[in-house]
Parts: sequence; C-alpha cells; structure tokens
Amino acid sequence: MPKFATLHHSILRCFHKCGTVDHLNQTTAILITSGLSHHAFFLADLLRSPTKDLGYTLLLFDRLATPYIFLWNAIIRGFSGSPQPQMALVAYSRLRNHSVVPDRHTFPALLRSFSKLRNENPFQFYAHIMKFGMDFDAFVRNSLVSAFANCGYVECSRRLFTENAKKDAISWTALINGCLRNGRAAEALECFLGMRSSGVEVDEVTIVSVLCAAAMLRDVWFGKWVHGFYVLSGRVIWDVYVGSAMVDMYSKCGYCVDAVKVFNEMPTRNLVSWGALIAGFVQCNRCNKALEVFQEMIIQGFEPNQYLVTSALTACSQLGALDQGRWLHRYIDRNKLELNLKLGTALIDMYSKCGCVDEALFVFEKMPAKDVYSWTAMINGLAMHGDALSSLNLFSQMVRSGVQPNGVTFLGVLSACAHGGLVDEGLELFRLMRCDYHLEPKVDHHGCMVDLQGRAGRLEEAIKFIESMPMEPTPGVWGALFNGCMIHKACELGEQIGNHLIKLQPHHSGRYILLANLYSRCRNWEAAADVRRLMKGKGVDKSPGCSWIEVNGVIHEFIAFDESHTESIHVYVMLESVTAQLKLATYDLDSNILTFAIDGE
Repeated sequence: MPKFATLHHSILRCFHKCGTVDHLNQTTAILITSGLSHHAFFLADLLRSPTKDLGYTLLLFDRLATPYIFLWNAIIRGFSGSPQPQMALVAYSRLRNHSVVPDRHTFPALLRSFSKLRNENPFQFYAHIMKFGMDFDAFVRNSLVSAFANCGYVECSRRLFTENAKKDAISWTALINGCLRNGRAAEALECFLGMRSSGVEVDEVTIVSVLCAAAMLRDVWFGKWVHGFYVLSGRVIWDVYVGSAMVDMYSKCGYCVDAVKVFNEMPTRNLVSWGALIAGFVQCNRCNKALEVFQEMIIQGFEPNQYLVTSALTACSQLGALDQGRWLHRYIDRNKLELNLKLGTALIDMYSKCGCVDEALFVFEKMPAKDVYSWTAMINGLAMHGDALSSLNLFSQMVRSGVQPNGVTFLGVLSACAHGGLVDEGLELFRLMRCDYHLEPKVDHHGCMVDLQGRAGRLEEAIKFIESMPMEPTPGVWGALFNGCMIHKACELGEQIGNHLIKLQPHHSGRYILLANLYSRCRNWEAAADVRRLMKGKGVDKSPGCSWIEVNGVIHEFIAFDESHTESIHVYVMLESVTAQLKLATYDLDSNILTFAIDGE
C-alpha cells in the first residue's frame, strides 16, 4: 500500500506538471503500459489536469472495471463547459451503457450543456430525471428551468418554476436568465418584480441579470434605480461582475459619462469590465475613445481576448484607422488568437471599410469556417468598392456552399446591383429573396430597389414600385428616388419629392441642401435662393461637416470652422495657400454641386 501511495503521488505530480497535450499523452501512456489506466484514482487525477483531453479520457473510461459515478459526473461537467458541449450528451449515454445510475449531481452537470445547445431537446432527459426520482430535487429542478428556457421552451420553463414548492433566488434567476436568452427582457423584469414581492432575497447574480434586461430595453431609469437601491446602498456587493453589468447597461443606454464614472469607481476590473467600456464607446460612436481605452488596458497589463480585439476592430472600421487595424491583425497572429467567426468577420469588415479589399479577401479565404456573417461582410466589402460582379459571384459561391443568406446579405448584393447598373439581376434577386429564401423584404430592401431603378433612369418604374410597397415609404426611400432625379436632372419630379421630404423632415438640413442643389443643377437660381431663405426662416442650421484622418497611427478629427485642433492654424494656412493657387490656375468650381454649400456657409 505505501508503494501504491508513492506511485499515486508521483503520477499526480506528473499530471499537474503537464504543460502541453504531448506531455499529458506521455504520462497517460505510462498509465496504460503499467496497467493502471483502469484504476479510478488515476483517471480522477487525469480529469484534474489543466491540459486534459476529454475525448481521450472518455475512451479510457470504457476500461474501468468499476465505473464510479463521481468520475462520470466530472467528465460530463467538463464537456458541458467545453467547446464541445454535445459530448456531454454522449458521455451520459456511455454512463447508461455501463449501467451506472445517475445521482443528483449528474443531471445539473448534464443540463448545463444546454446553455450552448439551443437546438437540442431537453425533454428526453426530463424523462430520465423522473425515472430516477429526482424531479423534486431543488438542485435538479432549477437546472431544468434553466435548460428548458435556454432551448426556447420558455412556457415549459415557467410551468416547472410555478410547480416548485420552494422558489429561491437560484430558481428565480434561472427563469429571469431564460427570458433574457430568448429576447424577452420585459418579461425578465416582470419576473424580477415578482421575486421582490415574494420576499426572496436578491443577490449579485440576480442583479447582473436585471441590469442586462435594462440594457436590452434601453431603460436607463430602471437601471439607475437598481444601481442606487441595490448597489450604492450596499444591499448587494459591488463586485467585478456587478460593476461590469452597470458599465454595459449605461453604455447600451447611451450614457457613456455614467459608464466611465462607474468604471473608474470599480474596486477591481477584469477583461469583461474593460470590454463593456470599449464596446460601449463603439456603440456611442466614440470610436476614438474606444481605441484609447483599449491601449490603456494593454498598458495596464491586461491581455485582450478575441471579444475585445473584435470591439477594437469595429472601432477601426468606423474610423478608417487602417494602421491600428493592421496592428491588431499582427497582435492576433503574434499571440496566436484563434481566428473564430466573429474575429475573422471583424477583420474582413475593417479591411473592406479601410479600402483594402485584397487584404479582406486574404482573411476571408484564410478563415477555417465561414458563417452567413463572414460571407455577408465580404460580399458587402466588394459591393461598397464597386465590384458588383465579384460581389454577385461570391453570393453564388455562398449559396452553393450551403450557407443561407439573410436580410443583410441581400442588402449587400442589391446595393452592388444598384451601383453596378445591374437592374435585371437586382430585380431577380429581389424576387428570389421572397420566393426561394422566404425572407420578407424590409423597408431598406425596398429602398435599394428604388435606388437601383432610379440610378438606371427608370424613374416611373421606381414611383410605381414605391406605390406598391406594403409599408409606408420612409424618408430614406424617397431620398433614393430623389437621388435618381439628381443624376438624370429630372427637375419637376425632383422638385415634388424634395418638397415632400422637407415636409416629412422639416428640421433636417440635408433635405433643404439637396433640393437647392437640384435647382442649381437645373440652373433655377431663384428657386435655389428661395430654399435658402426658407431654411433660414425656419431656423434650420446646417450641421458642420466632420472628418477623420489617420497619420502615423493617430486619429485626427476635424470639424468645419472649428479651431480646437492643435494644428488648426497650420491647416488653415495651408488651405488659404491651396485656394490662392487654385485662383491663379483659374480653377472653376463646379457650381452644380457646391453653389449652395459655399453660399450657405
């Protein structure tokens, strides 16, 4: 027995020292060749190894002479939290094949996998739970409530919850989270209010879920009440999870100042809290600030994960920050981050929006797997750069590969057809969208079709198309038709649509500007002046132009007639110099486009 204990201790040390899968396989080989792989103690050590291969361990389980339930529970729990949660179901099947009777710890571990397996059916395991007499165990029932809701069976989850004799914070939170996962945030808040009225004590886990519901509903006042009543009062502990949820809630509600305040006051921070702040700045269109926070996070010693790099790439996409986007790409390669679907799609989108379509295609082709979002990002990238034929060819490849397009995909290909003058192809795609793919076109798709026909000069057809729309045309749809009138100098029709747009959006400066530009294009100077007077009479101010430029990895923002930039003096000196040289060269400004803009300033 002492020799066995010494051997056990030695092998245990080997398992904990395994730094790679190869080292682990070598140690496991010793177990097999020494005839110890059938011993439960050593398999338990293997399951505790940080580099364990669960699939390999499952094979070793078949060699067990006495398959202990605690070992099966451990491997089911391991699979449930792994990237292969479906293997937890396989492990349970093997358990039953070995005639092992599950206990009250087996089913919660198994049902945990359903948080990632939304298309699986939990009812088969519910039957087993009843068969083994565990349907009244509170621990198991709470797991069932969560599993049913995670798979979309919210009503079944509610029924189970209602039948619970004792409803504690765990069961209430399971139901709240189930509503959230199915996009029913309002119901989640109703459950929370029911929890409060029933007298159940609210804990930190519940508060995180409630803050997520407030964020989904953009209900900042409810979120502020939770912040004040539960967090600031000390009713719940302000830990890193609660703090991150508050940062996320304020950010998604557009209250970035409050999000920063909460972030700065957090006692501790982790990657989740940094990610919530960065994503919040991106959502509030403060992408420059998002990149600053990302850099500060790295300076403080945090290593960004795929989610954080994806948020930073989104900020680069919106700013056109190519240098910083390329740096992030190098960071991915240098740190060997897995190019998952979201990260790869973000890279494609960044390169496309920064004008580097070839690099976007390189990333796209390098991706090991592609979903509808990565295909759509590449299709849209080609479309926005005017390569309509390549965009349509890629769409065909996507369909042949078995990936079903979504509404955003069709927006991309319809836009490509509009800019490429491919009217017949666009009309056919619009028909296929409804007939073959059973996607109901939204107002944006109808806007693309109006744009397609307007650019091609088919203005009468575009008008008939608008009249046949099943929904009320938005200003965007009328704007697409007005753009066609501008291109083809259809002054009378353009005048009608322009005046209609002003009635729809009387405080939108762009509507006045476009109508005045149309009059200028048609040489109707008096009408253009009338529009200027109407705009000034209504007190409508033209929004100042804003632009960004990246120089040596630094984003510079410029606003028209603003002198806050440190280099503004030199910029205006250079502008005056360029203007003087243009005058000397007798450069004639295009009055058709710029007359109103210059006079309006």
